[in-house]
Amino acid sequence: MLDYLVVGLGLAGISFCEQLEKHGKTFRAISDNSQRASIVAGGLYNPVILKRFTMAWNARVQIDVSMPFYASLEHKLKVKLDYKLPVLRRFASIEEQNLWFEAADKADLDYFLSTSIRENQNSNIEAPFGYGKVNYTGRIDTRVLIESYKDYLLKKSRLQEEQFDFEQFEISNSHVAYKKIKARQIIFSEGYGLKSNPYFEYLPLNGTKGELLTIKAPELQETAVIKSSVFIIPLGSDLYRIGATYKWKDKTNIPTEASKQELLEKLGTFLRCDYEVVSHVAGVRPTVTDRRPLVGQHPKYKNIYVLNGFGSRGVLIAPAASQNLFEHIEGGEAIDPDMDISRFTAKYYVV
Repeated sequence: MLDYLVVGLGLAGISFCEQLEKHGKTFRAISDNSQRASIVAGGLYNPVILKRFTMAWNARVQIDVSMPFYASLEHKLKVKLDYKLPVLRRFASIEEQNLWFEAADKADLDYFLSTSIRENQNSNIEAPFGYGKVNYTGRIDTRVLIESYKDYLLKKSRLQEEQFDFEQFEISNSHVAYKKIKARQIIFSEGYGLKSNPYFEYLPLNGTKGELLTIKAPELQETAVIKSSVFIIPLGSDLYRIGATYKWKDKTNIPTEASKQELLEKLGTFLRCDYEVVSHVAGVRPTVTDRRPLVGQHPKYKNIYVLNGFGSRGVLIAPAASQNLFEHIEGGEAIDPDMDISRFTAKYYVV
């Protein structure tokens, strides 16, 4: 009898597995790598919504939890994950500069927003009005994280690489069973795959497709993340991640020519050097109608839980949400009401 089964091994699944290891719980993870959102993500952690100059939901708490979390994973997995990078918001006008200064006077935002305008020093980027700098930002290499963590669990015989088969899943009052495995609790963290989960398909998970390009631009020589109509994220070796798109109808992981052209057209409004597109990827983010995560206990089956709905901010949200869920299960701590799935039970759940 294991303590836990964890279904899905993206940012949510990894974060919860880390809670289990930290507290000495026995577990098995099951993943078929079908959901690509975490592995193809840009991986930025940035506490500010740069379109509106507002704080992201609960970002200060999430920063405080996630930074030690990724540092611990770097030490455990012996890989480099956290790249500290400044995020520069390119201003399109004097009016945007003024809005930036107004935002920087607000509580919480004053901690993250620099109050000096940074002049553009890169002739390959057109930015006549300069930049605003966001402090305490960077990039997590999500691909390295997921691949390294998968290898780590395989070596410990804690991962089954397969699609979860609900036909072979059974529930009792004391435990759940999957094939020959029994566990006291099960956590579903399948990303957009939750739409095919018969126990949580009632939840309003929408899914937003995002596409990103990687370009090689030897002349660019930029070390900061540039946020304009698209992000430019330095990856090293003259490579840069460009993204991202937001599409609500297409729910596939297949890159499209239309989104590629959209990204290139936006990039062309301010990039002034030659480049080569070297890759184009896509994934469906698990997004929710109210833009808050889906975390909590199934309304009927008390040993089934969900950890999902992190959208485009999974790098920041996953560690704190996983900690909250674990402490809820093991210690009775309340789940943050903003992300507790009970907010949807009365409206969507049919017994």
